[in-house]
Parts: sequence; structure tokens; C-alpha cells
Amino acid sequence: MNHRELNHVALHVENLEESCNFYERVLELKPIPRPSFNFPGAWYQLGISQELHLIGERNEPVHSHPRGNHFALLIDDMDDWETHLKKLKVNYYERRTRPDGAFQIYVTDPDGHSIELCTAPSDS
Repeated sequence: MNHRELNHVALHVENLEESCNFYERVLELKPIPRPSFNFPGAWYQLGISQELHLIGERNEPVHSHPRGNHFALLIDDMDDWETHLKKLKVNYYERRTRPDGAFQIYVTDPDGHSIELCTAPSDS
């Protein structure tokens, strides 16, 4: 038995419309079709074959932090992303360089979920 890949990340959100606006406008994710579940939600494409699943009706606290629960999106150009976030007036954690040479910044969605935007390590 083998694990082939990460299929999706699911986040529980309080206000689905507000979250969809954030993921589409700020992170520029593309919506994809979602089955007709009996609860609100939205699905987004992450890269080639992974997905983000937003699940509505959150009523529990979110525990997320850059050095705790978060997920990371591999990006192509940190400068472009920082310019984009500044243009939208989105707060983010200042750029850091990991020991492997990759750049990383963090944004926080409307529910408090931390999302890392990172470049590939410098030796990649």
C-alpha cells in the first residue's frame, strides 16, 4: 500500500461568502465543481491535482499559526505575490528565508487559518 499524493485540504469556515471572496480575490484560487452535499461549502483547485475544500457553518474556534496548524502553497514569484497583497491591503507576516533558501510569507484567512506562501528551496 502506498500514499500517492495529498488529495485535499479541508477548512471549516464561519462565513462561506467571505471566505470564498478571500480565496478567490487574495489567493487567486479557481473554483471547481462540488458535489451537492447537504451543508454549505466550496471547492478550489490547488496546483495540478490537489484541492481546497471549504466547509461552511463553523462554530468552533480555529487554532492556527505559522508555526502551528497551517498549509503551504508553492508559488512562483515572491515579489509578485507581495506586490499583489500590498495592492489589496492584505496583512501578512514579513518575508522570511528558510535555512534551505526558500522564501516564505504567511497570510491569515477571515477565520484565522494561516496559509504559507513559499518558493522552492534555492537548490531546486
